[in-house]
Amino acid sequence: MTVTTTTGKAASTSVPVHPLLAQRWSARGFDPAHELDEAQQQALLEAARWAPSANNSQPWRFLVARRGDEAFPRLFGTLAPGNQTWAGAASALLLVAAQTVDDAGRSRPWALYDTGQAVACLVTQAQAHGLSAHQMGGFDEAAVRAEFDLGDDLTPVVVVAVGRADATADLPEPLAARERSPRTRHAVEALLLPAEAPRRRSAA
Repeated sequence: MTVTTTTGKAASTSVPVHPLLAQRWSARGFDPAHELDEAQQQALLEAARWAPSANNSQPWRFLVARRGDEAFPRLFGTLAPGNQTWAGAASALLLVAAQTVDDAGRSRPWALYDTGQAVACLVTQAQAHGLSAHQMGGFDEAAVRAEFDLGDDLTPVVVVAVGRADATADLPEPLAARERSPRTRHAVEALLLPAEAPRRRSAA
């Protein structure tokens, strides 16, 4: 497969990292004429399928709603109002859920973590296809459960908008300004936990 990268807002990294990671960003401006084809959809799901998981439990579950599908407006309707201002132009909306209880009724404590890894693989694969993927926590969980009849063993985690980024998309402020602003991250040093053994307090 030919790897395609987008260069809209490449990260300014302290050391070189793979272009698929450096160039990934969560665009809100999508091309409303772009359609996610079957091959691209299958590649995204296949990438997620091969993510690592505890005991190979594979707890992630996906509901794919491409624009034009009957499920698209139903899933779109569960989004927070702020997300509805732009997500309708995406080529597809993906509901991601985690099976937090297995078929025998036992808790899966790592299901949410594992599902996050599957989404990360999916997002990176989208980048390889020249697509943008924007993950949204802003949705109504109760509405999602009711609309798609999710069982108690499934926990809705995120909705992902996928499509082709469009730098000329008409977005309301302050979202338009956020599309233009540079990407920032904490320094690596700020993310490290101390490795030194704590000093023991002496008895009073």
